[in-house]
Amino acid sequence: MRHLCGFAVGMVLTAVPASLNAQVVGDPQRGSVFAQQVCAGCHAVERGQPSSPNPQAPTFDAIAKTPGTTEMALYAFLRTSHHTMPNLILTKDDISNVVAYLLSLKDGR
Repeated sequence: MRHLCGFAVGMVLTAVPASLNAQVVGDPQRGSVFAQQVCAGCHAVERGQPSSPNPQAPTFDAIAKTPGTTEMALYAFLRTSHHTMPNLILTKDDISNVVAYLLSLKDGR
C-alpha cells in the first residue's frame, strides 16, 4: 500500500510541472505594443492615463482593476464579440500578450 501511495504522489508531482508548462503565457511588452497599435484608438491603454479617447471605452487600468478580472475572464472576453467593440480577429498570441499586459497593470508591474 505504501508503494502505491508513493507512486501516486510521484505521478502527481510529475504531472503538475508538465501542466504548468502547457499554459500559454503572454508577453506583457508585446501586449502593450499591440494595445498601442490596435486598442488605443478607443481605450487609454497606458498605466495612469485618466481617460480614453472614446468616453464609453474603459481605460485599461480600469479594466485591470475591476473586481473579478482574471486571466480566464479576460481570455473569455477577448474571444467573444461585443456590440460595443469592433469585431477584431485576434490570434492566440495577441490574446495571450494583451491578457499578460492587462494583468501587469493589475499587479502594478
